[in-house]
Amino acid sequence: MKNSHYKIHFFPDEVAVDIEKGKTILDASYKGDLFINALCGGDGTCGKCKVILKSGEVDSMPTTHISKEEKEQGYVLACRTRVMGDLEVLIPEESRLDKSQILTSDYPQFPGSLAAVSLGAEQFKRNTLVRKVYLELSPPDMDDSMADYERLCQDIMVKADIPLEMLTTNFTVLKHLPSVLRNSKWKVTATLGYHGSSVEILEVQAGDVSAGNYGVAVDIGTTTVVAHLLNLTSAETVDSEATYNSQIKYGDDYIQRIIYAEQNNAMEIMQESMVEDINHLISTLVKRNNVSIHDISAVACAGNTVMTHFLLGLDPWNIRKEPYLPSASFVPPLRAEEIGIKINRNGLLYTLPGVGAYVGGDITSGVLAIRLDEAEALSLLIDIGTNGEIVLGNKDWMVCCSASAGPSFEGSGISCGMRAAKGAIETIHITKNFEVVYKTIGNVSPAGICGSGLLDCLANLVISGVVDRTGNFQKGIDTERLRKTDDGYEFILVDKNDTATKKDIVITQADIQNLIRSKAAIYSAISTLIEAMGMDIHDIEHLYLAGGFGNYLDIRSAITIGMLPDILVSKVQFVGNTSVIGAKLSLFSEDAYKIAKAIASKMTYFDLMSNNKYMEEYISANFLPHTDIEKFPSVAEELKVS
Repeated sequence: MKNSHYKIHFFPDEVAVDIEKGKTILDASYKGDLFINALCGGDGTCGKCKVILKSGEVDSMPTTHISKEEKEQGYVLACRTRVMGDLEVLIPEESRLDKSQILTSDYPQFPGSLAAVSLGAEQFKRNTLVRKVYLELSPPDMDDSMADYERLCQDIMVKADIPLEMLTTNFTVLKHLPSVLRNSKWKVTATLGYHGSSVEILEVQAGDVSAGNYGVAVDIGTTTVVAHLLNLTSAETVDSEATYNSQIKYGDDYIQRIIYAEQNNAMEIMQESMVEDINHLISTLVKRNNVSIHDISAVACAGNTVMTHFLLGLDPWNIRKEPYLPSASFVPPLRAEEIGIKINRNGLLYTLPGVGAYVGGDITSGVLAIRLDEAEALSLLIDIGTNGEIVLGNKDWMVCCSASAGPSFEGSGISCGMRAAKGAIETIHITKNFEVVYKTIGNVSPAGICGSGLLDCLANLVISGVVDRTGNFQKGIDTERLRKTDDGYEFILVDKNDTATKKDIVITQADIQNLIRSKAAIYSAISTLIEAMGMDIHDIEHLYLAGGFGNYLDIRSAITIGMLPDILVSKVQFVGNTSVIGAKLSLFSEDAYKIAKAIASKMTYFDLMSNNKYMEEYISANFLPHTDIEKFPSVAEELKVS
């Protein structure tokens, strides 16, 4: 009988994986918790997942991304190479993804931000969503014959200030309550979980164990998943951990993942993949901090609408079809165990509410984190990723929208693009003599260029005169860096002798056009939203940039290329991972969680898909910085000086 499973040894990690015959090397890497730079999600279109086959039998599908020289060295595309026997595979440095640039921290990086104030200034009442209360009950006697459960509720009402009519419990508590009370001599700790209109007695334990009460706040991003372990008793962050979202193997953006799940009947696989990521992070955090998994009593998750649907196993198909409706925007607290999250078996899962199909709980969390809902001045919150979500408003009103920027600023569809990982060029400056000065993540030899570097690159290309305002290379410039290839012109950023890949790092004409389309989507969404509300960019007092990409971009470069409007740099503030901050605030405070729901109810979703003005603005924004240079006076001056 022929073998149907084979063993793949990955080097230099020394990881061995058993995988079914016919699966790809990329599948095997994910199974081994190894992340390879497969920006296209395994479609074979980006050519980034190159590995070296040291030994073994494979079936490699045709690809144009492997050169003749690379083929001779044993290079194959991990996503296009099927396993037909035991293999030894080397993952080269340029194909590896590390987690060094995932934004796990929150307000400490931004001590002056509103997010810091929200999390650090005790503005919300300390009433955690799940709390533990120590009780010393009066034992019953002939003169006091109140039943055990009612006796427990009576003391909870007094100690925790919760009306009797709000208290409820589960069968397990009722079943074991008599023995727990008597064996503990009527000294117990009750775990209470907020359900909205009720408070459930989740568990009753003997003695005083009220100090052991922990929660986990999770930011479920399309690309990354970030988790913070929280001490709910002291309202402190104990530790944080992050990983890449394992769903990236099914598609770079969430629309691709919906299509994959639909076409392959893989909804259960998508849900399990996300839950496994969260369980892995929780397991890592509790082991590292010597915390019992039993003491994790609550998890709060914030993510876009599709990620929340995948987490809960809700049908996401209608999100991408007119009239673009989610299954639910306001999901009540659920038993975490029901969806597979491994914490206390009675622990609760809270998901931050969304506004609609394309503005989810991560944006609600962001508004809560910076308290835009209480702002006197007109403010703008922007979270830039594969999608750009934008909120405009103040304490009186808020409108929001979403624009599909595409994955260009995450390196996808860019010839030498890569995610923000070790070896990625993150900043670039091009001198008047066309010399290139750059900095890489980790200060190592460059392997590619990530989003912040691409943004810098585009700004410097136009300022230095390498490209004109249409984004086309200026053929007459005096530099050998600009060369013509069979696919058109390209500009050499780093010579192959100085790179980790021993190949030139370049930016091509096609790359530039991709980046211009991406930045145009963001700008035109901002511009359309402001104009629709009868406002002007000069009316904006505060512009907040949230998320990983927003954290690392250069504001001046973003304005130069026309991704952000021409606003005073002093008005722009980085606010970090506001998605996880909002989840933390909610776990720490029932009041904050209620406000998050009020925020989602208050925000009005502005649909760009059917908006003609948006399409007009998008076309106009496909220039550097814009067809109407008068909208960017500071850039006009910059170009004049250069």
